[in-house]
Amino acid sequence: MAVRFILNHVLLNKAVQAQRLHSNDLQVFGVLSARRIWCQQPLFVWFQIRPMTSSRRVQDRSKNKRIHHLEIVKEKWKISSKVLFLMEVLKKEPEMVIPVRSLYQYRKKINLPKPHKITDFIGKCPKLFELYKDQRGTLWCGMTKEAEDLLEEEEKLIEEQSTKAVEFVTRILMMSVDKRIQLDKIAVFRRDFGLPIDFRTKWVNQYPQSFRVVKSKDGIEFLELVNWNPAWAITELEKKALGLNDGIGREPGLLSLPFPLKFPPNYKKLYRHGGKIEHFQKRSYLSPYADARELKAGSLEFDKRAVAVMHELLSFTIEKRLVTDHLTHFRWELVMPQKLMRLLLKHFGIFYVSERGKRFSVFLTEAYEGSELIEKCPLVLWKEKVLSLVGYRGKKKEIPTFSDLIDMEEKDFIEGGTELDNIGAEFEGEETMDVLEAVSLTNNDELEIARVCSAYKETDKT
Repeated sequence: MAVRFILNHVLLNKAVQAQRLHSNDLQVFGVLSARRIWCQQPLFVWFQIRPMTSSRRVQDRSKNKRIHHLEIVKEKWKISSKVLFLMEVLKKEPEMVIPVRSLYQYRKKINLPKPHKITDFIGKCPKLFELYKDQRGTLWCGMTKEAEDLLEEEEKLIEEQSTKAVEFVTRILMMSVDKRIQLDKIAVFRRDFGLPIDFRTKWVNQYPQSFRVVKSKDGIEFLELVNWNPAWAITELEKKALGLNDGIGREPGLLSLPFPLKFPPNYKKLYRHGGKIEHFQKRSYLSPYADARELKAGSLEFDKRAVAVMHELLSFTIEKRLVTDHLTHFRWELVMPQKLMRLLLKHFGIFYVSERGKRFSVFLTEAYEGSELIEKCPLVLWKEKVLSLVGYRGKKKEIPTFSDLIDMEEKDFIEGGTELDNIGAEFEGEETMDVLEAVSLTNNDELEIARVCSAYKETDKT
């Protein structure tokens, strides 16, 4: 009896489970049949396994189109941006010195993640920065006399280039939809356009005939265009192609000028791509200075005008290069597409996107010959001078203390010395070297890129 009871119980459970499965199957087939009716597709299609779609990364899309010379330029920029940022931090200090522990708050801005030390970063630039300890043992950082002279030279160069900077800022406002742009967004371009460190507080108020600062109801500051200058309503491409100096007597409208293209030697331009490029170059587009409100987003005309706007912005910069994050800030003001990176990658030959580091950079390919800018303004030459003082080889000595500095000063005074150069860091067997000879890829140190160049050369040979 017990065995029969157990068998009946098991059979009853199986019957219940079968009924549940049958009801579930009916529900599934009911949904599938409804979908078949809605989508007008065969039923067996819904049983097929659909592979998961994954978006391709920028690194994957651009790895076959890398321009090694421009990657070296990106490495130089990563070095210079760190060094120049630290110089600006010290410049803001009353005595141009700061405790090293206070520099750790700028770790993210310098892009120096742990476990890298600030002192190691400073120690790689002994001709620009110096370290010493006071009587309490607090470690301080300051600039050498050579670095201070370089800052004075930069101020003079920025003052000399101010007329050109005013023109470029005005032309950006002329390209915008409402002829005004948020001041903080323009400030991001400060170094790229050669603007002074007091851009927001002082410089913008020195040219009331061109633009002015206005506040919105929310208290946000905008830089607003005061006067439209017809002489500046002409693209840099028109100046080079047509030999024009200004846009007087010409209303900004449709343009049909092709964009200069430059591909790396190892790039194979397929026939189908060549046809698309040719059609794109022949298509007319609206001038960046013309009203683009009526253009439909996603249209061919919209995309080509966006290329013209990016070409114009990059032409304004001193290095013909920008961080892509900065470009995305102006998508609404300058009527550019939401997926700006896709457009930049699509028009390889006009632009080149470097994905090295945490922030992508876009280059204007026509402005470079190898890793060198074809036309270098004085500020670019100044930056190269700063980079030539970066890097060392040798064994580092101990950091001098306050008493050591006093003894050195007395010794110099007795011997008739007038200046104390580079007292903060002395190195045995110090060897000054070019910035490209200061690097090693093995330790992921961004201040050393010598082996980056050699690695690229070996890649090119293979």
